[in-house]
Amino acid sequence: MDILFSIVGLFILVMILFGGVVASIFLARKVGLIKEKLDDENKMGGGILANYSNPLVFRFIIIATLIMVLMIPLGMVESVVFERSNNYTSVQQDIAYTWGARQSLDGVALLIPYTERFDTLETVTDSEGKKSKRNKTVYKQRTAIALPEELNIDLSLAAKERQRSIYKTSVYNSDVAIDGNFKLPNINELSDNIDNIHWHKAWLAVGISGTRAINQSSPLSWGSSNKAIDFEPGTKVTETIANGFHAPLNLKSELNNNLANHDKLYDFSMTLNVNGSEGVYFRPFGKTTTVKIKSDWPHPSFQGSVLPADHAISDTGFTAYWSIPSLARNYPQLWTIENQTFETNELSAGVNLFDSVSLYTKITRAIKYGVMFLVLTFITFLLFELGIKRRLHLVQYGVIGIALSVFYLILLSMSEQAGFLIAYVAAASIIVAMIGLYVFAALRSISRATIIASILSALYGLLFVMLRLEDYALLVGTGLLVGVLGILMYYTRNIGKESQSSEHIEVPQQAS
Repeated sequence: MDILFSIVGLFILVMILFGGVVASIFLARKVGLIKEKLDDENKMGGGILANYSNPLVFRFIIIATLIMVLMIPLGMVESVVFERSNNYTSVQQDIAYTWGARQSLDGVALLIPYTERFDTLETVTDSEGKKSKRNKTVYKQRTAIALPEELNIDLSLAAKERQRSIYKTSVYNSDVAIDGNFKLPNINELSDNIDNIHWHKAWLAVGISGTRAINQSSPLSWGSSNKAIDFEPGTKVTETIANGFHAPLNLKSELNNNLANHDKLYDFSMTLNVNGSEGVYFRPFGKTTTVKIKSDWPHPSFQGSVLPADHAISDTGFTAYWSIPSLARNYPQLWTIENQTFETNELSAGVNLFDSVSLYTKITRAIKYGVMFLVLTFITFLLFELGIKRRLHLVQYGVIGIALSVFYLILLSMSEQAGFLIAYVAAASIIVAMIGLYVFAALRSISRATIIASILSALYGLLFVMLRLEDYALLVGTGLLVGVLGILMYYTRNIGKESQSSEHIEVPQQAS
């Protein structure tokens, strides 16, 4: 689109420069700086400026200048669109704040506190200056974090619409099912100075970015007995999992003679209902992380470090599936929070509920095509003049150009109320009817006014097609310009031939 805009701008610039050169020569001739030999050939109309002073050439120059002037109201309309778009973004942010922003499931982790004991020999000096050695014991509290062997996340997103004033935005309500299993970690692998492992103080942390948007949560189901444990606010490990909640676990009962069974799998499961907007993301905390997302939103935009292994998109929604192994990330299954720091948010994936072409994006793109639309319209009128041998006044060209600019303002104001398609049809119909009646009043011909209205309708139809075909807009626009240029070359192919045919050279006869 920018390339096409540059081509049209270059075309207009060349026409203006050409007009400037011709105007300079014309003025120089008028003031006498350039003198032409007034021989018989020039008297017959074959001088240098005879072709350049052709009224059609100057109409091209005036039309190019008029298009440049009309870019001012186009820019003013674009600034209004920008302002309305900012208002819409502000409303989106306000609704997201109250309803729920983009959600991120930041993982499930098992936390086990333990104590390290350090025995050291230190030298002390008494009041008499005698030195002696004694043992010193230092205890340090540590927290081990263990990640699940399997982590399965199943999300069902139901798109909804919220409105404030005239602005509407899309949000969603999500049912989230999380399950998986843990192995009790071998804490002794973390340190050679472990004094005591506090299994009875362990807890399960669940990370979610927007806790304020949680509508309800089921208790945690833990172990083979499906023991139900209520969640409590906060994760207690904000350095690793900033936002979320936790469930206290007394794992002492899982020990056999004070020894943990590190091969046994302990299942867990829970469900959530949460609000959100824009999209949903997740972190692959499991040794194997499996995520399924299903939604009735037809325009998903998959984001993050890992794309889905499989997905299906239709007009009624989409489904997506991820399966991510632990080898894809750069942090282990077990570590001590106080001793090691990892960027657990370095790897994330998800989906945005993306609106392929939003209202204000469509209008902005239509305005960017405005210059090309003015060029095509005025060239079409010029070709029409050549066909009917009648001319519109330059003031009438200006009025028509203003009407073409007002089209975008009508489109903006109506689309905020009735939607883009209805607004586009209504705005195009209003402008086509106004210009058609205006041409009829100027030419007093119903047939010619109908032709002009039909041509304008076709141009607005092509503009709508270009707005819908994002990937092919440049191709369609370039093809349209080439087509109009070809027609223009056809109609102007004989310009200047009449003056050339009228030129003749009289050979003076020698006296006998």
